[in-house]
Amino acid sequence: MKKTTLLTFAFIAITFASCKKDRVCTCTDVDGDVLSTTYYDSKKSNAELLCTSENSQTKYTSGGVTITGDRTTCVLE
Repeated sequence: MKKTTLLTFAFIAITFASCKKDRVCTCTDVDGDVLSTTYYDSKKSNAELLCTSENSQTKYTSGGVTITGDRTTCVLE
């Protein structure tokens, strides 16, 4: 009986530890410009992986103009 109760509490704890929710990744480039990206209904480990992958060089295209820049700091909030 004690093992069953312990296993039930462990299962509940693991379920809450891996909950999915909206996570925000904020990146600041060398010019001080800030860009925030929201990962909807995401586990923390997945959001951290996506956020750190955004540290690489990126390209922005707006109005036919392409801007290439480095994001220096990305932090998951």
